Amino acid sequence: MKKIITYGSFDLFHEGHYKILERAKALGDYLIVGVTTEHFDRQRGKLNLVDPIMTRIENVRKTGFADEIIVEDHEGQKIEDIQKYDIDTFVLGSDWTGKFDYLKQYCNVVYLERTPNISSSFLREDRKKLIKLGIVGTGRVARRFCSEINYVSGVEAVSAYNPDFENLSEFMQVCTINGYCDDYESFLDSVDAIYVASPNETHAEYVRTALDAGKHVLCEKPMTFTYDEAVELYALAKEKQVVLMEGIRAAYLPGFQQLLTVAKNGTIGDICDIEACFTRIGDPASREMSDARYGGAFMEYGSYTLLPIFKLMGLDYEEFKIDSILGESGIDVFTKVEFKYKHGLATSKTGAGVKSEGQLVIAGTKGYILAQSPWWLIKSFDVRYEDPGKVDHYEAGFVGNDGFRYEIAEFLTKINGTGGHDFKLTAEESIAMAKVVERFMDTRRKQQGF
Repeated sequence: MKKIITYGSFDLFHEGHYKILERAKALGDYLIVGVTTEHFDRQRGKLNLVDPIMTRIENVRKTGFADEIIVEDHEGQKIEDIQKYDIDTFVLGSDWTGKFDYLKQYCNVVYLERTPNISSSFLREDRKKLIKLGIVGTGRVARRFCSEINYVSGVEAVSAYNPDFENLSEFMQVCTINGYCDDYESFLDSVDAIYVASPNETHAEYVRTALDAGKHVLCEKPMTFTYDEAVELYALAKEKQVVLMEGIRAAYLPGFQQLLTVAKNGTIGDICDIEACFTRIGDPASREMSDARYGGAFMEYGSYTLLPIFKLMGLDYEEFKIDSILGESGIDVFTKVEFKYKHGLATSKTGAGVKSEGQLVIAGTKGYILAQSPWWLIKSFDVRYEDPGKVDHYEAGFVGNDGFRYEIAEFLTKINGTGGHDFKLTAEESIAMAKVVERFMDTRRKQQGF
């Protein structure tokens, strides 16, 4: 008898789940299906599970393909199960190609091509919907996003759009999804929501068209270059009753939310000053290092450094000034934005091709918070006091490499209407950032002599 085993969450059971079980069963005589517990899924970084485990098990059972259903609840269980059940072949979807090659020493490993462009759920309850997501732009950021979306339950990347067919074709091979090259409207018709990761100057128009079509939008920063346009887009989203969210990943990390709580609860007293720094020496040919009109330090990293300032000091600053150092290509290699509040000061520092200590320091009347580089991917921070021997250390949970799955989970929560009050990044804060971006663009153009 040839035994096959496969594992999964099988949340919001859909056509893709059904087909992979059907094909796995066809590979042998006896199929064992492992259904993961919610606790284990959280441990391995899978977020936003909707269905309880008994519902997920029952949906697998109803397909009729599983000869035996087991529960996966700990790391290392796959090896244990392969040996315990004398497995011949381990099967998983192609989204995980290569990840489980270490099991080849125990059995045959097969990665089945996923079902492209899943159009509907298969056995799901009507109360929930599998969100079909399209990706606009197919560069390096979009590829990282695509790999992380597998860890968020209830959403599926089904389509991609890029007018550059060569780039799009390569992306389709990596992410195994349908592509649209010259028809943005057809692309929008194929999805419920979109993620915009195209060049900065194209963001606003892609967002506007999608909102007009009634699609939810998650857009990379900066979403717009002007205050008025930001106001317009958020008003349009409200009119169309869809979600519009700017993708500043730090805002959605558990560690950043914990830092804000500690900063606001009186631990360090009254906040008097914030200094947020984000610098990187990147590829000289990259957009941020070469595009004098739309790239540069502040356009690439400024949204991150403005985030803690606006979250903690508020939007009612009295004045702000911008100073930049331009490089030979005309980009700002270093930009400092200084805010003056009635009872405090704040500084944003960004660098492209210039390296500094990328830390976040929040100074108060009783102590200060130090989040060391890279604070925008925060996993821990310290509260320090006048007594150098007294340090309160905070650790925060973080899964994945760059925070995309928390951002995607937040986006999905808003779409499903289960997020409650919008507080992690509000429309008002996003609009306020657009106002600073607009001033920066004007200042840099003058400095460049345009």
